[in-house]
Amino acid sequence: MANRDTVPEKPLETTISLLARAKSGDQAALEQLVERSLPPLRRWARGRLPAWARDLAETQDLVQDAVMRTLPRLKSFEAAHPGALQAFLRQAVANHIIDEIRKAKRRGLPAEITDEHADDSPSPLEQAIGLEGFQRYEAALQRLKTMDRDAIVARIELQQSYEEVALALGKPNANAARMAVTRALARLLQVMTTTG
Repeated sequence: MANRDTVPEKPLETTISLLARAKSGDQAALEQLVERSLPPLRRWARGRLPAWARDLAETQDLVQDAVMRTLPRLKSFEAAHPGALQAFLRQAVANHIIDEIRKAKRRGLPAEITDEHADDSPSPLEQAIGLEGFQRYEAALQRLKTMDRDAIVARIELQQSYEEVALALGKPNANAARMAVTRALARLLQVMTTTG
């Protein structure tokens, strides 16, 4: 027997329809877009701003600031595919992180380094290998079809659930999204191994 106090759950509105409503001035749609976009962007940005580049601002503040700065540009933004808005916002956050790193480099380190404190950061060789691996991943990612790239970014970089991935990619359910991600990762691996 169904409980009379439970309200049936409303299906989630697509990002594209929310964006259209936001462009027409619907503040509630804009707030819903921001609310939906911030958690995956925060997960994606976590750890991307080096500790030495941080000041009083936390990564989550940086993400929110980047999204807020980007909102006025949404009126002219055209979503070419279901994951386009998330990719657009992720690029805005990435640009903001790069700006923060540049500012920190200009500012210099706040304290003098002495021999008493061991450097726990990766060696230059470890950094080069890590950077090279990341660059190979990024290059391979760009060689994939848009749908595959969006599936990987949503699941791996943004750490979205399969339900969120399904919504972002326009898939009918979480299982379809899981299959899309699995196939996209296989294609990514193939590209990375063939381009060596």
